[in-house]
Amino acid sequence: MKPFAHRLIAVACGAAAALTITAASAADLSGAGATFPYPIYAKWAEAYKKATGIGLNYQAIGSGGGIAQIKAKTVDFGASDKPLSPGELDAAGLAQFPTVIGGVVPVANLPGIKAGQLVLDGATLANMSLGTVKYWDDAAVKKLNPGVNLPHIAVIGVHRSDGSGTNFIFTNYLSKVSPAWASQVGAATAVQWPSGVGAKGNEGIAGTVKQTQGALGYVEYAYAKQNALTYIRMINHDGVAVEPTAEAFKAASAKTDWAHSPGFYVVLTNQAGHDAWPIAGATFILVYKQGEAAKTKEVLKFFNWAYANGDAMAASLDYVSLPDSTVAAVKGSWHANIEAAAMP
Repeated sequence: MKPFAHRLIAVACGAAAALTITAASAADLSGAGATFPYPIYAKWAEAYKKATGIGLNYQAIGSGGGIAQIKAKTVDFGASDKPLSPGELDAAGLAQFPTVIGGVVPVANLPGIKAGQLVLDGATLANMSLGTVKYWDDAAVKKLNPGVNLPHIAVIGVHRSDGSGTNFIFTNYLSKVSPAWASQVGAATAVQWPSGVGAKGNEGIAGTVKQTQGALGYVEYAYAKQNALTYIRMINHDGVAVEPTAEAFKAASAKTDWAHSPGFYVVLTNQAGHDAWPIAGATFILVYKQGEAAKTKEVLKFFNWAYANGDAMAASLDYVSLPDSTVAAVKGSWHANIEAAAMP
């Protein structure tokens, strides 16, 4: 199988979807930000191009870059896996809405170990990321994996080097399950990593983990699946060892009251629930409430089309579509807050 990023580029070129590598026409849309949703935005863009003739030039540069570019008004929309607080949105004149839900999964490169064979809890994952658990056959890892032949190989942490919403989801989870992580590192799109090596984007981490024996990284599940990486099961909030699946990501959001969350500010890490994946998150779109109304209206048309037609494509990549009630709340927020939504 080709590397995932290369495969997506090939799809985008072949379909003339204008994703990241081709010049966009005046009618095409431009967006930038999170790499977490790039696989599904690529699929949606290809299908939307066929349906409407309008392309999408989406730069998968990380959530921090997406927030910066929409604030600089260099793109029609920004994309971030870290939701902006209602105060941040108001200060920038932005509206925010979710598109899909997914999961961040720990991935490893260990000889003789298959995908899903290993299990970790949050405290041990945090200690490995802190560098205090230094080897894969450490007693803490062995206790969670009786009967597994763990090699005496150094843990090489692989983390994001760019400002990243995937970073935020992962570090937010570690901060909730590890007081040491919370006090020493914290949760943000960019943090000072205490150990390991950096790589750019989900695709960068996937590539580095695949090439590095002993590596421990974290990626959005679609990247783990398409790159055939060895994912690790996690013990969730309720003490249950769970697989990273669309059903587990959905379970993490089952109790979320999106409609009554100001600015749709929701963080889905470490949620209660027997089947809930503990490192889940939604991904968000940022547009201006006022100004550039013609382009913003086209952005809303694209995502309105995606809500109506994109569920099967999302499911094929193990993303979770939003419930109908949430989609209705999103559309209601457009008409209440975004000038372009009222345009004929």
